[in-house]
Amino acid sequence: MTNLDAHVTWREMVKRTQAGVGERTVAQWLCEHASGCDAGEFSDILDELVSERSAQHLHSMLARYATGEPLQYVMGRWAFRRLDLLVDSRVLIPRPETELLVEHVTRYALQKIRDVGRGVAIADLGTGSGAVGLSVLHELPFESVEVWMTDISEDALHVARANAAGVGRNAVGARFGHGSWYKALPEDLRGSLDVIVSNPPYIATGDLLVGDSVLKWEPHNALFAGADGLNDLRVVVSGATDWLVPGGLLAVEMGFTQATVVSQLFESAGFKNVSVHKDLAGLDRFVTGTAPR
Repeated sequence: MTNLDAHVTWREMVKRTQAGVGERTVAQWLCEHASGCDAGEFSDILDELVSERSAQHLHSMLARYATGEPLQYVMGRWAFRRLDLLVDSRVLIPRPETELLVEHVTRYALQKIRDVGRGVAIADLGTGSGAVGLSVLHELPFESVEVWMTDISEDALHVARANAAGVGRNAVGARFGHGSWYKALPEDLRGSLDVIVSNPPYIATGDLLVGDSVLKWEPHNALFAGADGLNDLRVVVSGATDWLVPGGLLAVEMGFTQATVVSQLFESAGFKNVSVHKDLAGLDRFVTGTAPR
């Protein structure tokens, strides 16, 4: 703690932090995190003095934030749908648009559970932090689903496992596989999956629209997929019918300019009911289709 922080309340610390970072919301989040309180609890301690340990933690985060490190990595956590997830530079930062991918999966899976009167099996390929797979487990009826979360990155799987532990009993159906796309799945799952969902790398190498912060801090193997950004989507789509039950759902995220070509990939692989869905900004972001019967 600096001398300036002695006998400072959290209310004053929020003001000082805002003066440094320029945004009230960011200042509030950083102070809440440094205090160890969530938003509801933090309002109750605004007039309490900041402890030395909390002040040191806050100054450490501010120093990292000043270098341009993303807020999510600085805090080491980020909200995704109903979950509070561990995130760091081993995994991509979960984006709000990806939350809608979970909507498509849970809606289909819930109807399938009702129709067939049994649990469902889902694969979340390229899971990263586990945001999609764990949200599906958290939001579907307890013990009604098994989700295989796979990644080629062992580091990413360490993060996903830690997040599963944080979810608690709702993550009882979590399974993990290490490897490239379908190679990470047990062979006995072939032809038995009700849903395959994936948010794979889909950015073209050298894309000038990628922000400097993303390039500097986020893992490139989870971002870039060849000259046209489609290398991994081709693998995911072309292999899916071998692993899905007849009528099973494939749902993928993509770049907003890729709807036509990704839809063609689905159709070439034999998928039916191929549909393009928009994200929160109204941009084409997801394609879904059902395996042929």
